[in-house]
Amino acid sequence: MDRAALAAFLRRRREELRPEDVGLAPGARRRTAGLRREEVAALAAMSTDYYTRLEQQRGPQPSEQMLTSLARTLRLSTHERDYLFRVAGRNAPSPASASTHVAPALLRVLDRLSDTPALILSNLGETLVQNRMAEALFGDRSGYTGLARSEIYRWFTDPAERLRYPEHDRDRQSRAQVANLRAAYGSLGPDSRAGEIVRALQKESAEFAGLWERHEVAKRFEDHKTLVHPELGPIEVDCQVLFTEDQSQALLVLTADPRSEDAEKLKLLGVLGHERFTGARPG
Repeated sequence: MDRAALAAFLRRRREELRPEDVGLAPGARRRTAGLRREEVAALAAMSTDYYTRLEQQRGPQPSEQMLTSLARTLRLSTHERDYLFRVAGRNAPSPASASTHVAPALLRVLDRLSDTPALILSNLGETLVQNRMAEALFGDRSGYTGLARSEIYRWFTDPAERLRYPEHDRDRQSRAQVANLRAAYGSLGPDSRAGEIVRALQKESAEFAGLWERHEVAKRFEDHKTLVHPELGPIEVDCQVLFTEDQSQALLVLTADPRSEDAEKLKLLGVLGHERFTGARPG
């Protein structure tokens, strides 16, 4: 672990960011450039004392999870993230797990979306980041672990996952989930995490096994859909998608027609906070 290099890199990247770059209000005049240490710590879900010690070359070696959080908070590119891992004495993430590093360009867009649900997904249906409105609509997805991090896997193994879609639309959603997974499987290969999900679902879900044999391939996101909130009921939304250049991540933005009942329901999400679907539990 190169404490001096790690401290200098964290400090420089922190000073280069402005509050609005990470979705914070500019606030009053600042005496120092960039973000404050306590702001970085809060965004990275660590204590201010812990982060301060890293910048002062006094901290313990950060875990891989902590480094991933710092890379996301500081909006690091892939090369910058790998450098952060190396000076911290950790191996850079392997290509198989690299897709969990959120593209800074998508994060910049997400940071500016505060009044409508928006989230960033990997090509395996893993929620990488969601804003407050998306959390209110879908629930907090950060607690899932293992294969259950993928909404594709949960769709075929957890009945509660389907409650946010009307019953008449669930068959279409099943086909879309499988088509998305096959697209990821084709690009990542059978020995990847995509292959692991496929093999697990072939054993656990007859529905999935049947759909997998249809060999449908597509990155499908329905332009217009109805989602069911446990408190507000059905909400009709339009879904706009922005992909990264390599198609490994997608930013989903959900909106409703202005002045419609559905738009009013979206406004209420900010008041209600997030409500889990009955029986839904992180796995």
